[in-house]
Amino acid sequence: MGFFQASRRVFAALGLVYGALVVLLAIPYFQSHALFLHALKFPLFAQFDKPELYGLAPNKTANIYIPTNENQTIGAWFVLAEPFYQSLPDIPSSHPVELIPAALATNAVILFLHGNAATRAYRARVHHYAAFSARLGVNVLAIDYRGYADSTGTPTQSGVVRDARAAFDWLLAQGTTADQILIVGHSLGTGIGALLSAELSDEGISPRGLVLLSPFSSIEKVLETYRIAGLFPLIKPLSMIPGATTIVQKALIHRFDTDRIVPRMKGPILIAHAQDDWDIPYTHSVALFDTFLEPFLPESPSLPPNAAMISHDEWSAFNTQLALRKSVRADVVTTVEMPHFGTLQEFDDVAHGRKVVYLQTLAGGHDYLGVQEGVQDVIGKMFGLKR
Repeated sequence: MGFFQASRRVFAALGLVYGALVVLLAIPYFQSHALFLHALKFPLFAQFDKPELYGLAPNKTANIYIPTNENQTIGAWFVLAEPFYQSLPDIPSSHPVELIPAALATNAVILFLHGNAATRAYRARVHHYAAFSARLGVNVLAIDYRGYADSTGTPTQSGVVRDARAAFDWLLAQGTTADQILIVGHSLGTGIGALLSAELSDEGISPRGLVLLSPFSSIEKVLETYRIAGLFPLIKPLSMIPGATTIVQKALIHRFDTDRIVPRMKGPILIAHAQDDWDIPYTHSVALFDTFLEPFLPESPSLPPNAAMISHDEWSAFNTQLALRKSVRADVVTTVEMPHFGTLQEFDDVAHGRKVVYLQTLAGGHDYLGVQEGVQDVIGKMFGLKR
């Protein structure tokens, strides 16, 4: 009897903790901290003016600060492209900040928009800079949004997008051109990158393209699919309480609805996701790719509310429409199986001047997808960055 009473207390306590977490998610202050996790400044006490401490070569990376039009200051690292760096003396005597204009005149640049939590000195992110610099032969500008690391301010959806735009404009001010800037977003950074891409498209500015690594379709969909520690669904238990899920969804103040701004994004777009991503399921990327593809397919069939009473003719029409949709998709989308690595799907959207590619890898997890050589090779080939 004691065991069952103890179990009931444990489950009751867990229920109270869960309820408290859900309530906190509906409060803007806590919601912002839960989404951005900007208070987690890993590595702790980072010395951003000494990037060599985190694995980058001597005098290869400039620690810079970019002003925004709202008097915020954004901390960033500019990593020189490996080919440019290797063309310099063994250990360059010039400070890397002095070499930025020359590096941009020689090589393209990736504007890297990282995910939530941590800083630009976080190990997984440094691995990305090093890989892009070496294998793709590009410069890398990695920024910490407002409220992150040593950047000023507090993050909001509109604010972090303005930070990304400030970084884009800073690159232009250093002498490069828009078509030499490839926007690469990871995780939360994909929502920021998509909004930046849409904003630039609205203004008739065409960057080299957009890469979405481990993206989500919207924060609302993330809440529906997110599992704590990859096991326990965050929101699904709420569905047992009438109207509770709707209340939480309506309380969202940072939505990052990438799926809704698809028509605004122009230029080539690469979506990449690993099947073993425990943080954001790859189904988000499947849904995003399908959103880009939807205008090219026949209308999706739907069953009546009472499907059990459907007639033979209605069922036949449903299956016919489903088969037609599948056939048209096979004609529009080119699919390439890459043994032991993944699957590549692509199609051309001439109306929006873009090729849309979805790379689904078998492995890579969440944080290290972009480090995989196969992913980098697809990026290099698609955006003309192969050395």
